[in-house]
Amino acid sequence: MALGLAIALASPATALAAGGGLSPTTSSVSAKGAPATPTTPTPESTECTAAGVGTTEVTCTAVTPATLLLGVAAPPEAAPPAVKAAIAAANRIRTKPYIWGGGHGRWWDAGYDCSGAVSYALHGAGLITTPMDSGEMMGWGAPGPGRWITIYANAGHAFAIIDGLRWDTVGDSHGTGPRWHRAMVSTAGFVARHPIGY
Repeated sequence: MALGLAIALASPATALAAGGGLSPTTSSVSAKGAPATPTTPTPESTECTAAGVGTTEVTCTAVTPATLLLGVAAPPEAAPPAVKAAIAAANRIRTKPYIWGGGHGRWWDAGYDCSGAVSYALHGAGLITTPMDSGEMMGWGAPGPGRWITIYANAGHAFAIIDGLRWDTVGDSHGTGPRWHRAMVSTAGFVARHPIGY
């Protein structure tokens, strides 16, 4: 356990390479053939796709959420490279303070605001080239929640759900700034968007 903890704290990439605390992806078929809620995957949830137009065959693969240990997120081995990269990027700034406008003038900053922190994670995944404010995020990507990444935005705030963990600048008892959270929050009043394919 101590070795696994040390590996996980060293870096997300090291934790991934060592398999530290990661759950394997398994296959299962949902009794109803319906996909699980993409923003709150559980080890039992599934992502289902039809084999083709006019067929009744459905393939379902379990969606294993990222793990969180001492504030460091680690994606499952089955996560796409862009999702792993978004999590690794977010981990790099997870202890920075909240600074209004932070992350908008440059990628590496002394602190980050809500949309700056979300932009940093998306940029780390290669999904954006320029930081966005929360208003811009309301029209970015595709509408609705994604399987791996969902951005929730309104005119005054933005946060992300990345592989089942909330990436947000609020809700931390140890201060404010970009942090991972297991607990979800209400999405009432927010627009859900996701990167195409994720």
